[in-house]
Amino acid sequence: MRQVVAAALRTDRRDAFRVGAATYATHMICALVLSATLLGAAGSTPAQPIEEVIVTAPEPRYVAPTLRDRIGRVWAPVYVNGKGPLRLVLDTGATRSAVTAEAAARLDLPTADAPKVLLRGMTGEAMVPLIDVESIEIGDLTVEPSKLLVVQDAFGGAEGVLAARGLKDRRILIEFRKDHIEIVRSKNQRAPTGFTTLPIRLIRGHVPTVRAVVGNIEVKAIIDTGAQQTTGNLALREALIARRRVEEKQDKLIGVTGDIQEGPTSRVPPIYLGNVRVSNAHITFIDLYIFKHWRLTHEPAIMLGMDVLGVLDTLVLDYRRREMQVRLVN
Repeated sequence: MRQVVAAALRTDRRDAFRVGAATYATHMICALVLSATLLGAAGSTPAQPIEEVIVTAPEPRYVAPTLRDRIGRVWAPVYVNGKGPLRLVLDTGATRSAVTAEAAARLDLPTADAPKVLLRGMTGEAMVPLIDVESIEIGDLTVEPSKLLVVQDAFGGAEGVLAARGLKDRRILIEFRKDHIEIVRSKNQRAPTGFTTLPIRLIRGHVPTVRAVVGNIEVKAIIDTGAQQTTGNLALREALIARRRVEEKQDKLIGVTGDIQEGPTSRVPPIYLGNVRVSNAHITFIDLYIFKHWRLTHEPAIMLGMDVLGVLDTLVLDYRRREMQVRLVN
C-alpha cells in the first residue's frame, strides 16, 4: 500500500517542529551554475573574527518542515576560513557555493577586484564576483583551497548557498521534526526499516534526479533543496492538459540573479516517489532557463522543491550509494 502525505493541508504545529513566524513572499530559487571567468584576481586583507550566527527562537536553527503557511528550508552550518558558522541554504541543485555580499564583508573577503564570472540561475544569468578562500568546512568535510560566488540576495534570511558539488562520497541526513542536519562521509549503509529507497542519477556529476510519477505521467524529478516551489517544464504541462482539465492561476519565480519569470500554477494529481504519495501538491509551469541548460525541455520534468520535500519526516541523500532514502511522518 502506498504511503500518503497531504502536502498542502498539513497543519501540525507541535513544538518539535520549532517553526518560525516568518513566511516567504516570493519563491527564491537558488540553483547556481558557473560558466566562465572573465576578469582579474582578488587581493587579500587581514581576517577579522566573525560572531557565531544567532537565530532568534522559534526560528528553526537548521531545518524547517513544510507547513500550511510556511515553506521549509535546510540550513547548513558552514565555516569559511575557520570562522562561523555561516547559515547557508543547502542547495542540491547548485553547482557552486555562494555567500551574500554582507557575509563576505563580515569575513573581510575582498570583492572589489575579484574576477567576475557568469552566474547561470534558474531564471537568468548575471556577472558576479568569484573570490578565493582558504577553506570551507561542512561537517567532516574540509575543502581547501576553494572559491565562492558573491551574490546580493539573502535567500530568505540565509547568508548564502551551499552547493552539493564536492559531496560525491558524502551522506546528507535531514530530519525535519528534529531540526537536524548531518553531512558525513558515507559508510555505504543501507536504508533503515521504514524508509523508501529510490536510485538517483547525477546530472553533470552532482545534481541528483530520480524517476517520479505525476498522476500517471512518468517524469524526471530533480531534487532541489534550494527551491521553495516545485516547478515543472512545459512538456509536463502539455501532458497533463492532454489528460485532464487544469485550473490555473499566474505565479512568478524570482531567481538568484534577480530575473523574474511568470507562469501558470495548478494543483496536480498525486506525485509518487516510489511508494510515497504526495497529494494536494501544486506545480508552477515555466520554461525555466535552467531546464534549457540541462536539456530537459522535451521530456516531462520537475524540480522538486521544499514544498514537497519538506512534508517528509526524514530525507537522506547518499551520494556514494547513489540513493535517496525517505521516511514519512509516523
